[in-house]
Amino acid sequence: MRFSLGNVTAANANVDVGYWIQYCESVMLKANMRANVFITKHEHICLFAESSMLRGKGTAMTRQIMKRRNGQQSILQRALATAATLALTAAMLCTPASPLTPSAHAEISSVNRGDVIVIAFQTNWRSVARECTETYGPEGVGYVQVSPPQETITGTQWWTSYQPVSYKLDSKLGTEAEFTNMIATCKAAGVGVIADAVINHMAGADRSGTGVAGSKFDGEGNFPAVPYTPSDFHDCTENIINYSNADNVQNCRLSGLQDLDTGNANVRSKIVDYMAKLLDLGVAGFRVDAVKHIAAADVAALKSELLAKTGLDENDFLFEQEVIGSTSEAKEIQPVNYLGTGKVSEFNVNARLKQAFNGDINSATFGLSGIGTSSSWVPSNKAAVWVTNWDTERGDNALTYKDGSRYLLANAFLLAYNYGQPHVYAGYYFNNNDAGAPSASTTQVPDMKCPTDGSQTSGTWQCTQRWTAIRGMIGFHNAVAHTKVTDWKEYGDNVVGFGRADKGYLAINNSESPLEATFTTSLPAGTYCNVYAVGDCSKTVTVHRDGTFTATVGAGSAIAIHVGAQPATWTSTSLTDPTDPSWFVQQAKADGVDGKAPSLISATAVVAAVVVGIACIGVIVVVVCWRVRRKARS
Repeated sequence: MRFSLGNVTAANANVDVGYWIQYCESVMLKANMRANVFITKHEHICLFAESSMLRGKGTAMTRQIMKRRNGQQSILQRALATAATLALTAAMLCTPASPLTPSAHAEISSVNRGDVIVIAFQTNWRSVARECTETYGPEGVGYVQVSPPQETITGTQWWTSYQPVSYKLDSKLGTEAEFTNMIATCKAAGVGVIADAVINHMAGADRSGTGVAGSKFDGEGNFPAVPYTPSDFHDCTENIINYSNADNVQNCRLSGLQDLDTGNANVRSKIVDYMAKLLDLGVAGFRVDAVKHIAAADVAALKSELLAKTGLDENDFLFEQEVIGSTSEAKEIQPVNYLGTGKVSEFNVNARLKQAFNGDINSATFGLSGIGTSSSWVPSNKAAVWVTNWDTERGDNALTYKDGSRYLLANAFLLAYNYGQPHVYAGYYFNNNDAGAPSASTTQVPDMKCPTDGSQTSGTWQCTQRWTAIRGMIGFHNAVAHTKVTDWKEYGDNVVGFGRADKGYLAINNSESPLEATFTTSLPAGTYCNVYAVGDCSKTVTVHRDGTFTATVGAGSAIAIHVGAQPATWTSTSLTDPTDPSWFVQQAKADGVDGKAPSLISATAVVAAVVVGIACIGVIVVVVCWRVRRKARS
């Protein structure tokens, strides 16, 4: 909210400090000064004049409120701050009294929590709970998707989590008590927990022994802790070999895993009991693994029985289904068959993002503008999308952290665009596709420890959810919710900009050279923080009344601005996060505003402000002296 220039009255002298910050900014803008250079929530100078003119009685008194970000201010900033103080004093004391009134700019409503899902791959329950409190909740993450919570086979490899031996909630990631506490902690932070449910199969036929919680099992279909017997599995004991044959895909074994007969009522009742228990514990929904290997009719029956058992409505929890579509495969296993039971993964997105960012993001055939436009893709309101996940990062069809700036730009695009429900993947650095979580044993995954050196060393956690640009873009996504893509324009080779109505704007430079351009937006005039580039709003752009701004977008970087991120209301004081990759930190430390050398406020403006301030202070002195003499005479 902005206020017209006017003096402070007794009625509004105690107005919220946020109003005063906006007021001070408007005064300086009136003085033709670049107030945004130093006026932020953590770095501002605002003079409160509490004289007899304001209070109606008492001695003239002035209170100065000043906060300096990390104690660092340049000589220029201090000079400007001094000039600003004088100008503000003059403005508040030398103008006719009038109440603060809203200007034509509408007040920005509070941003509701969004729908972003962070995939906390192989992260134990204690660590997820901590992140809900420290990161997910504060940053506006809607959900955290956790790895399968049921008991599995032992082993350090990540894929052991996808070979269940029972539906006990004691796993490598924690106990049932820890799982329950995590759900409660996350819920208190405003974050829903999505459980990865493995219900298509049990452990591989080449396995036997005991699971991480001690449950016995074998490769002949015996899982007494459930219990399941050989009759609960499909008769086909061969591995899937023909994806053009639906029966082969849905009734035979996926990589040797014992395939449950989900057409069997007894099997479905066991699965429903398991999922109902998770809902009763408070999970917000499910990511269901390997759904294309389950007949669509069986999935529909499972969900129907789950709703009947719990008394819930289908909209009461999220139901996301992993279905990898391919036009070369049987029509019965295509994503369209599962749209009636919930959301469906759209793997075309990660493939297109890799193609675009490894080539030309403006390509007519594989560029960004084509994402979500094909009728063969999952409809946006049903699509679960990501740049990568644990499966695709171990293949060759998606960008990963190993792709550096392209990976981060792709995440920024996905969070800024309006197709599907975006997921942010948070795993760990690895050099072996089978590698499990850092320091994992065969039965336990230790607490997550986020790196602080930016080296992206194999065997350490990524903690992507803490990266500066990711935090910024989650806020962007929430701020622009329910708006259309607007102002799409190519600004050069591999450079594009687009807006989300009058709520946000993203400019991406996927080229190897910086680009200076004038970008056209639908944003209200004002100064905005570049939430992609830094975490402390030290890099800003100013949008003019015609909706344009001129800035340089660094090579392999972006400018992301939105109505919820402006200097006057920004709270973070950290330039970057300790978990940021070193290449990003170097990019963030580059001098200037979005890659440009900082522009100096004209000396004329500074001098003018100082002169005006001194003149008005002189007037105050004269008035005070006159009153003193008048009192002496009386």
